[in-house]
Amino acid sequence: MRLTLLRGDITQQRVDAIVNAANSTLLGGGGVDGAIHHRGGPAILAECRALRETTYPKGLPAGRAVATTAGDLPARWVIHTVGPVYRADENRAPTLRACYVNSLRLAAELGAESIAFPLISSGAFAWPVDDAIAQALAAFEEERFPGVVLLVLFDEQTRRRAERIRQARG
Repeated sequence: MRLTLLRGDITQQRVDAIVNAANSTLLGGGGVDGAIHHRGGPAILAECRALRETTYPKGLPAGRAVATTAGDLPARWVIHTVGPVYRADENRAPTLRACYVNSLRLAAELGAESIAFPLISSGAFAWPVDDAIAQALAAFEEERFPGVVLLVLFDEQTRRRAERIRQARG
């Protein structure tokens, strides 16, 4: 696996699969989820609605991953995964790592050779950024993906933090 940490816009990544930090409804929302649905167009929402009507009538559980078309995005698929909301009094790190691992496994099943991730749960779900980075890196170490993995970070400060954490991990 070739891992690259970069500052950028997840919706502009030219990869086989873009990961969406979705909410459990799969029907769009704010942040990364809203941006992916907006830029990807109505085809993504149509497939998400179909998933809600058939496979996930109660919503996609945290840590799971499901794929749809990428619509108008420069990718083949969007892999939707629901990160956990951070709680200091409960260890939800295994669920956060499962978002990355299950997305990587699904991408491999689809035949993807490249995948781009946002920093899951670090926005509206309030996961502390440094630990969110550490959980992502741990998941990437756990699940070896036979291709290119991009961790797309919103700003340069976060990208530098991710690079420092990555170097400290060895």
